[in-house]
Amino acid sequence: MSTPDPRSPNVGRVRSRVGGLRADRSVIFRGQDLHTDLAGIDWLDLFAFGITGRRFDAARLKLMHALWANTSYPDARIWNNRVAALAGSSRSTGNLGLAAALAVSEANIYGRGNEVQAVSFFLRTRQALQQGATLADCIGQEMRDHGRVAGYGRPLLDGDERIAPTMALADTLGLADGPHLQLAFEVERHFEARGKNLRLNYGCLVSAFGADLGFTPTQFGLFMFPSFLAGMPPCHIDAAEQPEGSLLPIPCDQLRYEGPPPRRWAAE
Repeated sequence: MSTPDPRSPNVGRVRSRVGGLRADRSVIFRGQDLHTDLAGIDWLDLFAFGITGRRFDAARLKLMHALWANTSYPDARIWNNRVAALAGSSRSTGNLGLAAALAVSEANIYGRGNEVQAVSFFLRTRQALQQGATLADCIGQEMRDHGRVAGYGRPLLDGDERIAPTMALADTLGLADGPHLQLAFEVERHFEARGKNLRLNYGCLVSAFGADLGFTPTQFGLFMFPSFLAGMPPCHIDAAEQPEGSLLPIPCDQLRYEGPPPRRWAAE
């Protein structure tokens, strides 16, 4: 007897557990009417509610806004912003450029992939410590599994200018002493005691907050998706207002070609 295809009940229909548009024209968003129950909701609140199914209080929402705002830099030299700016310089559309820039923001080393790994580490390590493991053992295992502890160290710059203002706000909101945040700084002290200049960076900090806010790694990766967005439109607009192709042009005489020499094509 063949096993039933689990996709069969979905043929010709879309089944949803999160909501949708009804025949009576009401819109259900995770069990709430979007236009009545959630009328006037803050956009970030709605975004996080859609991801987690939970609502956050005013203090946590203010911190969550800061996690986005404090890393939105209008600097076209930054790897993902450069995509948005190049789209403007090549006269592509703003929406296409920003979509591409957000797509590359999922980079595993310094984008969303980094934060997903960091949240996973904090959640897993705190649980292991509660069960009797040592921090050194947890860090050692993470290094063996991934070759690094995500969120520590920063290329080119020593330290991270985003940490102080974010921590200052968290302190005023009473959210600066969560267990995963404390663990993040404890890991930094572990590296420092062993002579390793691996200070926590912004990806580490926001990931520790994410764990304390109750996000799973996957949920936090989705939540942080727009965090660079506010800095991208200025880069696109600025590049689009400059002469076409003028962003980071590379003249041919600055290229060192080491391939085959030019060939003459025989005349027909």
